Amino acid sequence: MTVTHRARSLQPGEVVMLTIDSTRPLHEVRVSAFGRSFPCFETADPLKWSGLVGIDLDTKPDQYVVGITGLDADGKAVTVDYPMTVTPKKFATRTLTVDERYVSPPREALARIQRESERVRTIFDAVSPERHWSGPFILPVPGRPISEFGKRSVYNGQPRSPHAGTDFAGATGTPVKAPSAGRVVLATHLYYSGNTIILDHGRGLYSYFGHLSAFLAHEGDTVAAGDVVGRVGATGLVTGPHVHWSVRLVGTRVDPLSLVDVLAPHK
Repeated sequence: MTVTHRARSLQPGEVVMLTIDSTRPLHEVRVSAFGRSFPCFETADPLKWSGLVGIDLDTKPDQYVVGITGLDADGKAVTVDYPMTVTPKKFATRTLTVDERYVSPPREALARIQRESERVRTIFDAVSPERHWSGPFILPVPGRPISEFGKRSVYNGQPRSPHAGTDFAGATGTPVKAPSAGRVVLATHLYYSGNTIILDHGRGLYSYFGHLSAFLAHEGDTVAAGDVVGRVGATGLVTGPHVHWSVRLVGTRVDPLSLVDVLAPHK
C-alpha cells in the first residue's frame, strides 16, 4: 500500500485526509492514529481508499506513526506505517463578560449540567457504521467566523476550556443549514449552548450547532446537505446572536473549517 495525505497543516485541531493506494482490492481498511481507530471508505477506484484522521486540540507536537491496515479478499492483513509530524500551533485568547450563572452555575443546575455533558459525550463516542455524508461540506451560514477554533477563553476573569468550535455571526432567525447529509441525534435545550442540534454524519463524524433560536429539524430526522435545521439565536452562554459549530471526528475536537477545506474539490 502507498499512503499520501492532504491537510491545511499537521497541527492540533486539523483534519487530515489520507489516500491509500493498493496493488490489489481490499474489503476493509482502518487507520490507527493518536490512540484512536479511524474508519476508511472506498472510492470509485477499487484500488483506492480514503480516510479522515483528526488531530485533537490537545495533541502534543511530536513525531507520530499512523498505522494503516487493510484486509484483502482472503482476509490477509496488509499493513503500512505512515510517519506524521505534528507541529506546534499558538491559539489566541478571548476575554468576555457573560452572565455570572454561566461562570459559577447555581447548585440546582449542577446535576442538569452533568447529565447533559454525559449525554453529549455518549453521542460523540458512538461510531455509526453507515456513512451519510459525501463530497464537500458547506458552511452552515454565510460569512466569516467571528471566533476561531481553539481560542483560550476567559469569562469574567476566570480561565475556561478552549473554544472547541467556530462561531459565525448572524441576525436572529438566519437559517442554519446542514453542512452535509446526516441524521439528527439531538435537538434540545442545553444549559451552556442553549438550543442545540447534533447531526450524525456517520462513521464517527458529527456536527454540533449551538445557541439556536428555533429548531427546524428534530431527533430522528434525516437531512441532506443544505437543509435548514434551525435558526441563528442567542440562547445559552452568549454575548450576542451567532451560531456555534463544532465538529467531532471519532471523538477528536477538530476545526470545522479544516474539514471544509480538506473535503473541498482539489484546486
